[in-house]
Amino acid sequence: MQFSLQQDASQLDTASSIILPLAKSVKGNDTLTTDILKAADKLLNGAISHAIKSGDLSSKFKTSQLFLNAGAGPDRILVIGTGAADKLSGRKYRQLIQAAWSQISSNPGSNVLNQLTTADTTCLDVHSKVRLTVEAMVQACYRFDQFKTDVKDVPPSTNMILVADTKAQAQLEQSFATAQAMNLCRDLGNLPGNVCTPSYLAEQAHKLAERSDKVTTEVLEEAEMETLGMHSLLSVGKGSAEPSKLIIINYKGGEEGDQPHVLVGKGITFDSGGISIKPGAAMDEMKYDMCGAASVIGAMQAVIEMGLKANVVVIVASAENMPSSTASKPGDIYTTMSGKTVEVLNTDAEGRLVLCDALTYAERFNPKTVVDVATLTGACIIALGHHTSAVLSNDDEFAASLMIAGTQAFDSAWQLPMGEEYQEQLDSNFADLGNIGGRSAGAITAACFLSRFTESFTWAHLDIAGTAWTSGAKKGSTGRCVPLLVQHLVNQA
Repeated sequence: MQFSLQQDASQLDTASSIILPLAKSVKGNDTLTTDILKAADKLLNGAISHAIKSGDLSSKFKTSQLFLNAGAGPDRILVIGTGAADKLSGRKYRQLIQAAWSQISSNPGSNVLNQLTTADTTCLDVHSKVRLTVEAMVQACYRFDQFKTDVKDVPPSTNMILVADTKAQAQLEQSFATAQAMNLCRDLGNLPGNVCTPSYLAEQAHKLAERSDKVTTEVLEEAEMETLGMHSLLSVGKGSAEPSKLIIINYKGGEEGDQPHVLVGKGITFDSGGISIKPGAAMDEMKYDMCGAASVIGAMQAVIEMGLKANVVVIVASAENMPSSTASKPGDIYTTMSGKTVEVLNTDAEGRLVLCDALTYAERFNPKTVVDVATLTGACIIALGHHTSAVLSNDDEFAASLMIAGTQAFDSAWQLPMGEEYQEQLDSNFADLGNIGGRSAGAITAACFLSRFTESFTWAHLDIAGTAWTSGAKKGSTGRCVPLLVQHLVNQA
């Protein structure tokens, strides 16, 4: 699907299908409140007004009717109720877009004029409506069918025209780049573990470098990491036949010498738990344990597409966590790249073991900010559910900026505390720190562990364990938190 803007809402003959919002009048009744609805009603010989009077159509949220036009103008006119203006939030607007598309998606024609960007709402400006429309439509058309032998549900190829001023063009381009990046993130997450290995992620990073002369990709192999002292990262992949990788994608879109913004992603391409093996139920979903890596790679694709005027570095710490005779054992102690020693009390707390060395490696870039992204803890799901990502940081102002970016991008995040009292839970009898801090405050102590390796720069941790994928009948990667990361980088630039 492609997107474009049209300023004049009255040009109904530019499209094969039209989506029109219906809201209550100032008197509180359902009627043709806009000139566009009146013009469409005239094209249909009064069919819209008749449907309202008969009670078949109303301004109630998502109530809709599709009219077929046999005369001049568009072939299909969909009218959909937008509900109360003070209730049409970002979440409801996204639902409205998807509901409207479901009504015409089987045969939209070559051009769809979407006037829902003119819907009456006190919650959203036109830029937000453009953003939400693009992302919701790309998501509605997303299919992961590359392993199916009989593909039947193929989304139609169409151009969606949004009614908005040309000032929204930059937002349209950013939103489309973000939406495409979310699709990349979804694809990487949905791929099975036998395909999406650390080596496969490295290949995708090299492909990004081929797209722009501003990008270089470097992949550190196990021998190079051994030389650097990344024994913590290497310990995670010891039980797997798949070699671990440290992937570095360097985008130089800013001024030479400007400090880069660094994104670090957890890339555990399959997490069995290792010797501390997970229960078998739903273990297939552990292919999603690399969604942190998928989100930072996706964000980098958006940065390249937008030509963002900033320096950005993406670091992916990738390994496969498997049980075998060579795997790490509970009680093993490893020396990290920083020189600190870690007692591995649970091999299923492996994400922090790969991230700590990647965060130490990030120091060499003299970063302005660092954000690591990881499906790190089940405790985060208990704390925030599946709706909001967790933010923990060594800088409250930076954490607040990430939450603002999340609000702007409709990709919510919320800050959890991180104090000295939590740090004490990581004390070890035999090493500098243990890799777990007990059952209580698991999401917080995981971030406390990472904070021990971020003392030299401004850092935040995003725990996306609850938001990176959905389970059940609609199982699949969500593409979060790509929108938040992209908006964060746009704001920083």
